[in-house]
Amino acid sequence: MADYVDIASADELQDGQMKKVEVDGQELLLAKVEGSYYVIDDRCPHMGGDLSKGALQGSVVTCPRHSSQFDVRDGHLIRWTDWSGIKLTVGKLFKSPRSTKGYAVRQEGDTISVDLSSASGEEKEAA
Repeated sequence: MADYVDIASADELQDGQMKKVEVDGQELLLAKVEGSYYVIDDRCPHMGGDLSKGALQGSVVTCPRHSSQFDVRDGHLIRWTDWSGIKLTVGKLFKSPRSTKGYAVRQEGDTISVDLSSASGEEKEAA
């Protein structure tokens, strides 16, 4: 059964904006894309970068640390880093490319809520 927790009011974000929210000590990234709200983990699974300090273009957030990219709609991995060649190959040996967690979000009136029990995307590795 879903257990939604209120995290923001609808007027806190405009389209194309994102912000960090914290729920029970867990850092989450709330983003608004094309009128819909999405929540993923705020910490990049690559090196722990703060995704809320990155750039949001469309539905893709870019980590400010090593330019890993994730789709905020579900947390799936777009690009592991902006590295190439031997640096990328060696980097993948230490940290396997993987998606971040995405969560179910709902809006009721002016309230945005997230269901932390609905995490998806964890343990999904990409090539």
